[in-house]
Amino acid sequence: MKYTVVYSPFADYQLADLWLRAANQQEVADAANRLEMLLRHDPDQLGKHRPSGWRVLVFPPLIVTFDVSPDDRKVTVLSIRLTS
Repeated sequence: MKYTVVYSPFADYQLADLWLRAANQQEVADAANRLEMLLRHDPDQLGKHRPSGWRVLVFPPLIVTFDVSPDDRKVTVLSIRLTS
């Protein structure tokens, strides 16, 4: 079953800032699009679970922190940054 992926205002700002400052904007855009497609399917199996309940996924060039709400079938991206 598919999940809906939403971005927190903070993550949305971070992604826009990363894209604006990127040497290769297409690479950032492509990675963000692929990442969103991954998060739509079985997000609770992706990345590493943290004690806070959030998950962290390294998907070069991005690192994403997200929360999965199985009851709502929703993934909330909490933060997004570059791997290096």
